Amino acid sequence: MELTDRAEARMISLCWPDGTRGDFPYIWLRDNCPGGFHPDTRERTFDLMSVPLDVVPETSRIEADALIVEWQDGHASRFETDWLRAHRPGAAADDPAQVPPEVWRADVGAAAIPRVSADAVMDDDAVLADWLRAARAWGVSIVERLADSPEAGMDVARRVGFLRETNFGKTFEVRSKPNPNNLAYTADALPLHTDLANQEMPPGWQFLHCLVNEAEGGGSVFADGLAMAEDLRAEDPDAFTLLSTVSIPFRFHDEGCDIRRRQYVITLDGDGAVNEICYNAHLAGVFDMGADVLDAYYRAYRAFMAKTRDPAYQLTLKLEAGEMAVFDNRRVLHGRDVFDPSTGARYLHGCYVDRGEFDSRLRTLVRAA
Repeated sequence: MELTDRAEARMISLCWPDGTRGDFPYIWLRDNCPGGFHPDTRERTFDLMSVPLDVVPETSRIEADALIVEWQDGHASRFETDWLRAHRPGAAADDPAQVPPEVWRADVGAAAIPRVSADAVMDDDAVLADWLRAARAWGVSIVERLADSPEAGMDVARRVGFLRETNFGKTFEVRSKPNPNNLAYTADALPLHTDLANQEMPPGWQFLHCLVNEAEGGGSVFADGLAMAEDLRAEDPDAFTLLSTVSIPFRFHDEGCDIRRRQYVITLDGDGAVNEICYNAHLAGVFDMGADVLDAYYRAYRAFMAKTRDPAYQLTLKLEAGEMAVFDNRRVLHGRDVFDPSTGARYLHGCYVDRGEFDSRLRTLVRAA
């Protein structure tokens, strides 16, 4: 390994035998000295204000598989070179939860949705990890052969992470009932949407366990929001830009609450990739952007709405008793065909687990393997 102390640039450069190069500013090295982290909690204990911004090493050298830096204040730092390679500035550290998405449309067919048995997920960590990766890639999966109890679906969700509580509670029941405060509690068709767009942070993963589905109709509909957004970006970049840069108000209110939040329909990550979809036409508030933007925004909003109604994006399947759809509520839109409650019962039980909990579980499983 080659080490170059570039004092004029205030950094140390390392070059590995395979040609990989890393540039490590002095202040970055001092801030990330392994001695500046608690040995048990691994939380940072180093006080960045305790050293000057222009901190300078006295010497630096490679010993075996470590970089040794001795600082002018007498402190010494020892970095494993493998750790430096994995965390070199400008190169994102490996994250097992960052699974590349499999973007899909209707032509893949509902049979392509990944499936796994509940017993295998509950009993085998390797199966659980594989299932989480598949669900992360597709944004949707089906868990089969659950017991005939609402707790069975909740047990699978808790195997992943803590349940997210909302104004509807820790769980919710999807069935027709009198005096509903949500369209899900009717027999009406539900257009494609994402849940709880009015929340400060809409829930991540939804676990929707079918206990009874004997009524005529009531098929579950799913669509990949990534596909819709990327197609819109290619076909109508101006509309895509408006939906990803102009927020709109969402609101849910009943006798007990009034929850409002502004959201972008399309949220991008730092690299410009589509990261989230937040679309619920029934919870959208009164658009309040300036009149000079309204016409263009309505055109963009309708362009995305048209895709939510296009069969080219939709997968429809009728969940059977003992099946549970698990899907990323901030990527995959879901809906329901109309059903006739006079022809039989339809009862689904649901809960949410946030994205952070889902990803954390996958990381810990990979670490333990």
